[in-house]
Amino acid sequence: MQCAILAGGLAERLLPLTYDIPKSMILIEGKPFLEYQIELLESNGIKDIILCTGYLGEKIEEYFGDGLRFGVNIRYSREQELLGTGGALKEASNLLDTYFFVLYGDSYCNIEYMNMCNVGLLVRLNMIAEAVMAIYKNENKFDKSNVKFVDKYRILYDKNGSKEYKYIDYGISYLSKKVLDLVPSNKFYNLADVFKILSTTYRLIGYEVFNRFYEIGSLKGLKEFKSHMGSL
Repeated sequence: MQCAILAGGLAERLLPLTYDIPKSMILIEGKPFLEYQIELLESNGIKDIILCTGYLGEKIEEYFGDGLRFGVNIRYSREQELLGTGGALKEASNLLDTYFFVLYGDSYCNIEYMNMCNVGLLVRLNMIAEAVMAIYKNENKFDKSNVKFVDKYRILYDKNGSKEYKYIDYGISYLSKKVLDLVPSNKFYNLADVFKILSTTYRLIGYEVFNRFYEIGSLKGLKEFKSHMGSL
Protein backbone atom coordinates (compact mmCIF):
# COMPACT_ATOMS: atom_id res chain seq x y z
CA MET A 1 0.00 0.00 0.00
CA GLN A 2 1.10 3.54 -0.75
CA CYS A 3 0.30 6.87 0.89
CA ALA A 4 0.90 10.40 -0.33
CA ILE A 5 1.16 12.97 2.46
CA LEU A 6 0.34 16.59 1.57
CA ALA A 7 2.93 18.58 3.53
CA GLY A 8 3.51 21.68 1.42
CA GLY A 9 1.30 24.37 2.97
CA LEU A 10 2.42 27.69 4.43
CA ALA A 11 0.75 27.09 7.83
CA GLU A 12 0.09 30.78 8.39
CA ARG A 13 -2.42 30.02 11.17
CA LEU A 14 0.43 28.58 13.24
CA LEU A 15 2.79 31.53 13.06
CA PRO A 16 5.19 32.23 14.70
CA LEU A 17 5.73 28.46 15.28
CA THR A 18 6.12 27.92 11.53
CA TYR A 19 8.31 30.93 10.82
CA ASP A 20 11.36 28.78 10.05
CA ILE A 21 9.98 25.21 9.92
CA PRO A 22 7.11 23.60 8.00
CA LYS A 23 4.04 22.60 9.98
CA SER A 24 4.94 18.91 9.71
CA MET A 25 8.15 19.53 11.66
CA ILE A 26 6.55 21.02 14.78
CA LEU A 27 7.84 19.01 17.74
CA ILE A 28 5.43 17.09 19.97
CA GLU A 29 6.98 15.15 22.85
CA GLY A 30 10.36 15.55 21.15
CA LYS A 31 9.33 14.28 17.68
CA PRO A 32 8.08 16.07 14.56
CA PHE A 33 4.37 15.64 13.89
CA LEU A 34 5.17 13.98 10.55
CA GLU A 35 7.07 11.25 12.38
CA TYR A 36 3.90 10.28 14.24
CA GLN A 37 2.06 10.07 10.93
CA ILE A 38 4.75 7.88 9.38
CA GLU A 39 4.90 5.59 12.43
CA LEU A 40 1.13 5.11 12.24
CA LEU A 41 1.26 4.31 8.53
CA GLU A 42 4.14 1.86 9.01
CA SER A 43 2.26 0.07 11.80
CA ASN A 44 -0.61 -0.41 9.34
CA GLY A 45 1.64 -1.94 6.69
CA ILE A 46 1.97 1.20 4.55
CA LYS A 47 5.66 1.49 3.78
CA ASP A 48 5.72 3.32 0.42
CA ILE A 49 5.34 7.01 1.20
CA ILE A 50 5.33 10.02 -1.11
CA LEU A 51 5.89 13.34 0.64
CA CYS A 52 4.47 16.30 -1.27
CA THR A 53 6.45 19.22 0.13
CA GLY A 54 6.76 22.91 -0.59
CA TYR A 55 7.42 25.61 1.99
CA LEU A 56 10.77 24.83 3.70
CA GLY A 57 10.57 21.28 2.29
CA GLU A 58 14.32 20.86 2.64
CA LYS A 59 13.85 20.68 6.43
CA ILE A 60 11.63 17.63 5.96
CA GLU A 61 14.03 15.98 3.51
CA GLU A 62 17.03 16.55 5.80
CA TYR A 63 15.30 14.88 8.74
CA PHE A 64 13.53 11.95 7.06
CA GLY A 65 15.85 11.21 4.13
CA ASP A 66 14.93 7.99 2.33
CA GLY A 67 12.88 6.82 5.31
CA LEU A 68 14.84 3.62 5.95
CA ARG A 69 15.51 4.42 9.61
CA PHE A 70 11.74 4.69 10.07
CA GLY A 71 11.08 1.36 8.36
CA VAL A 72 9.57 2.90 5.22
CA ASN A 73 10.61 4.07 1.77
CA ILE A 74 10.16 7.81 1.21
CA ARG A 75 10.22 9.70 -2.07
CA TYR A 76 9.62 13.41 -2.54
CA SER A 77 7.71 15.72 -4.84
CA ARG A 78 8.46 19.36 -4.06
CA GLU A 79 6.34 22.23 -5.36
CA GLN A 80 8.27 25.15 -6.78
CA GLU A 81 5.12 27.27 -6.45
CA LEU A 82 1.91 26.79 -4.49
CA LEU A 83 -0.35 24.41 -6.40
CA GLY A 84 -2.95 23.54 -3.76
CA THR A 85 -3.62 20.06 -2.44
CA GLY A 86 -4.95 18.78 -5.76
CA GLY A 87 -2.17 20.42 -7.74
CA ALA A 88 0.45 18.91 -5.44
CA LEU A 89 -0.90 15.41 -6.13
CA LYS A 90 -0.94 16.11 -9.87
CA GLU A 91 2.68 17.23 -9.63
CA ALA A 92 3.56 13.92 -7.92
CA SER A 93 1.59 11.74 -10.35
CA ASN A 94 4.66 10.03 -11.82
CA LEU A 95 5.42 8.63 -8.33
CA LEU A 96 1.90 7.43 -7.54
CA ASP A 97 0.51 3.92 -7.86
CA THR A 98 -2.76 3.17 -9.64
CA TYR A 99 -4.48 3.32 -6.22
CA PHE A 100 -3.13 5.11 -3.18
CA PHE A 101 -4.04 6.70 0.14
CA VAL A 102 -3.76 10.47 0.48
CA LEU A 103 -3.33 12.04 3.91
CA TYR A 104 -3.45 15.72 4.81
CA GLY A 105 -0.17 16.80 6.35
CA ASP A 106 -1.81 18.14 9.50
CA SER A 107 -4.11 15.14 10.22
CA TYR A 108 -3.56 12.23 12.58
CA CYS A 109 -5.93 9.46 11.52
CA ASN A 110 -5.80 6.40 13.75
CA ILE A 111 -7.95 3.94 11.79
CA GLU A 112 -7.73 0.42 10.33
CA TYR A 113 -6.14 1.32 7.01
CA MET A 114 -6.39 -2.23 5.64
CA ASN A 115 -10.15 -2.23 6.21
CA MET A 116 -10.43 1.02 4.30
CA CYS A 117 -8.29 -0.42 1.52
CA ASN A 118 -10.60 -3.46 1.38
CA VAL A 119 -13.57 -1.13 0.94
CA GLY A 120 -11.63 0.47 -1.89
CA LEU A 121 -11.08 -2.97 -3.46
CA LEU A 122 -14.78 -3.74 -3.24
CA VAL A 123 -15.51 -0.41 -4.90
CA ARG A 124 -13.08 -1.17 -7.73
CA LEU A 125 -14.50 -4.65 -8.32
CA ASN A 126 -18.00 -3.25 -8.59
CA MET A 127 -16.90 -0.25 -10.65
CA ILE A 128 -19.14 2.08 -8.67
CA ALA A 129 -16.70 4.78 -7.56
CA GLU A 130 -13.19 6.14 -7.90
CA ALA A 131 -12.51 7.27 -4.34
CA VAL A 132 -13.20 6.33 -0.72
CA MET A 133 -13.21 9.05 1.93
CA ALA A 134 -12.94 8.30 5.66
CA ILE A 135 -15.67 10.26 7.44
CA TYR A 136 -16.58 10.88 11.08
CA LYS A 137 -19.99 11.77 12.55
CA ASN A 138 -18.97 15.20 13.64
CA GLU A 139 -22.30 17.05 14.16
CA ASN A 140 -20.29 20.29 13.76
CA LYS A 141 -18.36 19.49 16.95
CA PHE A 142 -14.73 19.88 15.86
CA ASP A 143 -15.32 21.85 12.68
CA LYS A 144 -18.13 22.45 10.21
CA SER A 145 -19.60 19.16 8.96
CA ASN A 146 -19.23 18.80 5.19
CA VAL A 147 -20.43 15.28 4.27
CA LYS A 148 -23.75 13.45 4.13
CA PHE A 149 -24.80 10.03 2.85
CA VAL A 150 -27.00 9.94 -0.24
CA ASP A 151 -27.46 6.15 -0.08
CA LYS A 152 -25.87 3.24 1.79
CA TYR A 153 -22.38 3.88 0.36
CA ARG A 154 -22.19 7.06 -1.65
CA ILE A 155 -21.67 10.44 -0.03
CA LEU A 156 -22.14 14.06 -0.98
CA TYR A 157 -19.24 16.36 -0.10
CA ASP A 158 -19.51 20.13 0.18
CA LYS A 159 -16.74 22.03 1.95
CA ASN A 160 -19.28 24.69 3.00
CA GLY A 161 -21.77 22.13 4.35
CA SER A 162 -25.25 22.94 5.69
CA LYS A 163 -27.49 21.84 8.57
CA GLU A 164 -28.29 18.41 7.05
CA TYR A 165 -24.58 17.52 6.82
CA LYS A 166 -23.66 15.41 9.85
CA TYR A 167 -20.23 14.02 8.92
CA ILE A 168 -16.80 15.53 8.32
CA ASP A 169 -13.89 14.60 6.07
CA TYR A 170 -11.56 12.70 8.41
CA GLY A 171 -8.36 13.64 6.59
CA ILE A 172 -7.53 10.35 4.85
CA SER A 173 -8.87 9.08 1.52
CA TYR A 174 -8.17 6.23 -0.89
CA LEU A 175 -8.04 7.29 -4.54
CA SER A 176 -7.79 5.95 -8.02
CA LYS A 177 -5.05 7.77 -9.90
CA LYS A 178 -7.66 8.48 -12.58
CA VAL A 179 -9.17 11.21 -10.39
CA LEU A 180 -6.11 13.36 -11.09
CA ASP A 181 -7.48 13.83 -14.59
CA LEU A 182 -9.91 16.26 -12.92
CA VAL A 183 -7.01 18.47 -11.79
CA PRO A 184 -5.76 21.06 -14.31
CA SER A 185 -2.01 21.06 -14.96
CA ASN A 186 0.22 23.81 -13.60
CA LYS A 187 -2.62 25.52 -11.79
CA PHE A 188 -3.61 26.03 -8.15
CA TYR A 189 -6.36 23.50 -7.43
CA ASN A 190 -7.57 21.97 -4.19
CA LEU A 191 -8.47 18.36 -3.48
CA ALA A 192 -11.76 19.60 -2.00
CA ASP A 193 -12.85 20.59 -5.52
CA VAL A 194 -12.01 17.09 -6.79
CA PHE A 195 -14.12 15.52 -4.02
CA LYS A 196 -16.99 17.86 -4.87
CA ILE A 197 -16.97 16.71 -8.51
CA LEU A 198 -16.68 13.04 -7.55
CA SER A 199 -19.53 13.26 -5.05
CA THR A 200 -21.93 15.07 -7.37
CA THR A 201 -21.29 12.42 -10.04
CA TYR A 202 -21.79 9.57 -7.50
CA ARG A 203 -18.18 8.41 -7.61
CA LEU A 204 -17.29 9.00 -3.93
CA ILE A 205 -17.82 6.37 -1.21
CA GLY A 206 -17.91 7.09 2.52
CA TYR A 207 -16.00 4.92 5.01
CA GLU A 208 -17.30 5.75 8.48
CA VAL A 209 -14.79 5.72 11.32
CA PHE A 210 -15.50 6.08 15.03
CA ASN A 211 -12.26 7.28 16.65
CA ARG A 212 -12.06 11.06 16.76
CA PHE A 213 -9.38 12.61 14.58
CA TYR A 214 -6.63 15.01 15.61
CA GLU A 215 -5.16 17.84 13.59
CA ILE A 216 -2.49 20.45 14.05
CA GLY A 217 -3.75 22.96 11.50
CA SER A 218 -4.72 25.35 14.30
CA LEU A 219 -3.28 26.25 17.67
CA LYS A 220 -6.31 24.68 19.36
CA GLY A 221 -5.83 21.44 17.39
CA LEU A 222 -2.11 21.41 18.15
CA LYS A 223 -2.82 21.76 21.87
CA GLU A 224 -5.33 18.88 21.74
CA PHE A 225 -2.92 16.60 19.91
CA LYS A 226 -0.12 17.39 22.36
CA SER A 227 -2.46 16.56 25.23
CA HIS A 228 -3.52 13.32 23.54
CA MET A 229 0.03 12.11 22.93
CA GLY A 230 1.12 13.15 26.42
CA SER A 231 -1.67 11.04 27.94
CA LEU A 232 -0.70 7.80 26.14
